[in-house]
Amino acid sequence: MSAMPQRRILHVDMNAFFVACEVLRRPELAGQPVIVGGSSQRGVVAAASYEARQFGVRSAMASAVASRLCPQAIFLDGDHDFYGEVSAKVFNVFHDFTPLVEGLSLDEAFLDVTGAQRVLGDAPTIARHVREAVRSRVGLPCSVGIATSKFIAKLATEFAKPRASRDGIDPGPGIFEVTAGNEIAFLHPLEVGMLWGVGSVTLEKLHRIGLQTVGDLAECDLRTLRLALGEGHAQHLYDLSHAIDDRVVEPDREAKSVGSEETFGEDLTDARDVRRNLLRMADNVARRCREQGLTARTITLKIRYGDFSNITRAKTLDIPVDTAQAIMTVIDQLLPEVDVAAGVRLAGVSARNFAELDPQLSLFAEFDDPSTRTDAEWREASRAVDRIREKFGDDAITSGGGDETQSTPWGPRRE
Repeated sequence: MSAMPQRRILHVDMNAFFVACEVLRRPELAGQPVIVGGSSQRGVVAAASYEARQFGVRSAMASAVASRLCPQAIFLDGDHDFYGEVSAKVFNVFHDFTPLVEGLSLDEAFLDVTGAQRVLGDAPTIARHVREAVRSRVGLPCSVGIATSKFIAKLATEFAKPRASRDGIDPGPGIFEVTAGNEIAFLHPLEVGMLWGVGSVTLEKLHRIGLQTVGDLAECDLRTLRLALGEGHAQHLYDLSHAIDDRVVEPDREAKSVGSEETFGEDLTDARDVRRNLLRMADNVARRCREQGLTARTITLKIRYGDFSNITRAKTLDIPVDTAQAIMTVIDQLLPEVDVAAGVRLAGVSARNFAELDPQLSLFAEFDDPSTRTDAEWREASRAVDRIREKFGDDAITSGGGDETQSTPWGPRRE
């Protein structure tokens, strides 16, 4: 009996995806410092071309800062629907190489090519074919990391990508492989901040106890880590530092979350104004859930204050929902926990923890809103609204949440 083949996983990441999509339909933008995101002074950068990154522009940066760093930048408000269409084409290419494709976002996926190697060649050969196919059939560039686990493959992709600096743009190798048996040698010299789950707060805690590299963390006593980070987080990072990651590629994985958020032109200090905008976001989230056939058990409220500090509040329901009315019932329970008077810069609503809807339960699922109407009844009304919008356009019926024409998910448009 032949031995089981060594597991080989590709992590494919599209290069500056939103910008690349814009260049796809507007070739004259190629080679220009393009920024996708809120174009006003209160917007946020969603993506930047490598030409813009040469000036220090990066994702999640305030648009005002990006404008100062790169005054010649071309700001685009973005087109999420178009990006979704392009993403679908990219994923169709992935499925031509293996049925084991797990999407992480519109522009990122894991591919388990262990079995495909018998027909298509070894993992690096498959990675080259994937890149060539995405380029020829969709017209976009991508980078690929290869390893025996998802975690290492994702890290490897960072070394495959282009890099921008003041000195120019390094196109990168496009493919970077961590071969079996070399995981620790690859992993331990890296900065500890590259580990999954290490954000700014965790990074500060790790630095405080003298841990700079992944190797430092691997050698740290687990009890010390637990005192610094807590039981679960410490164990998670300790395992990763020893290259322990047995997670499989999940091809039928549902969307992680469906969300909508907005950066406001001025900080909002009136709870009624915040709620009015949240209602519009809840309507958007609910509609997208229905379009994808999803019902959510967990609803999350996100608030960012004027000083850029963030808070989130969430509630998990016994019965999954997919209507704006049910989502707002949850938001109304969470909103009193938010100090709106401090000035709200950004607000968001998201739905996750998706589940099958039991139609029998939903008939009797009363939600504590003034009309006492059941979610099942709201669902019928919502679907009727969906049909009207499909026929007459999105503006045929709105939620009354304010001026949508001046906003994008990344902030207000430039006046």
